Amino acid sequence: MARYLILITFLLLNPKLVMSQKYETQEYKVVDQIDQVEIRYYPSAPMIKVSSNQSRNNNFGKLFRYISGNNKNDEKIAMTTPVYMSDENKTMEFVLPKEFLSSELPVPKDNEVEAYISEPKYFAAIKYSGYSNNRKEKNYREELMNVIRKIKLDILSEHFVLSYDAPTKFYNRRNEILIQVDYSN
Repeated sequence: MARYLILITFLLLNPKLVMSQKYETQEYKVVDQIDQVEIRYYPSAPMIKVSSNQSRNNNFGKLFRYISGNNKNDEKIAMTTPVYMSDENKTMEFVLPKEFLSSELPVPKDNEVEAYISEPKYFAAIKYSGYSNNRKEKNYREELMNVIRKIKLDILSEHFVLSYDAPTKFYNRRNEILIQVDYSN
């Protein structure tokens, strides 16, 4: 607990860390844009995920411990963005640095954490700012669904909420809603 208090104090007293981030971000290519919606191609990426009926904080903790060295290699792994949340925040996923595409993923010590390489996929995406909440997620998900219906794409997944920023970042926050679609052009 004392370590977390020291970390929080350090972050709050260091405005550069609070206001900006320098994390590796998952790559994608925008292949089309309709109104505020982007159709994106995501290549394969190394990922870790955990699903449980517990709170989002519990899931975050398990994933954070994995990148902090709670894996069979005792390897510390750099934080990246975004964080994926789905199934009403019961599932959370971290993207790992792309260097793990060409090397073996460290095996999790926690059997609730799954490490894997994602398949390449197309997603419809919509961005929004500020702190995310249920109302914003619902409104942007509906707006995204309306565009998907309008352009007649087949939906292949439930929605994901993506967060790109630490809770301590106050300005220029980036969030997104993603839905996997069949975009065979």
